[in-house]
Amino acid sequence: MESNQQIEQIKWEESYNTGIEEIDDQHKILVNTINEANIKLHDDDSIATLEAITKDLLSYVLYHFETEEEMMAENDYKSFSQEEYETHMKQHRDFSAKVVAVRESITKGKPIEKKELIDFLTNWLINHINKTDQKLGAFLNGKV
Repeated sequence: MESNQQIEQIKWEESYNTGIEEIDDQHKILVNTINEANIKLHDDDSIATLEAITKDLLSYVLYHFETEEEMMAENDYKSFSQEEYETHMKQHRDFSAKVVAVRESITKGKPIEKKELIDFLTNWLINHINKTDQKLGAFLNGKV
C-alpha cells in the first residue's frame, strides 16, 4: 500500500519570488494547488478526481495568465523585448493546450498517469517561474 510513502511536495523557495506581490501570491497558490492535487491523487486517482483537478487547475491558471498578460500589456513589455513577450505568451498557450489535451484524454477514457501529470505541472511551473517570470519581474521592478 502506497500510503506509507512520502508524497513529494513543491517547497516554496525565496528564489521563486519575482518581487511582484500579486504574481508571487498567485504562484504560491499554484504551488499549493499542485501539492494538494498530488495528495488527492495519491489517495484517489480515479477519472473523477483527475477531471476535477485538471478543471480547477486550468481555471486558476487561466486567471493567473490573464493577470501576467495584463501587466505585460499595461507596462508595454512587448516594446521592451518582443522576443521575451512572445516566448512568455507561447509558454502560456502551450501550457493551456497541454492541460486541455489532458482533460480531453481523460474524457475519452485514457487518463494520464498521476506521476506524469504531477511531474509535468511541477516542472513546468518551476521552469516558468525561474526563467520566464523572473525576467518579467525584473522588468516590472525596473531592474532591467
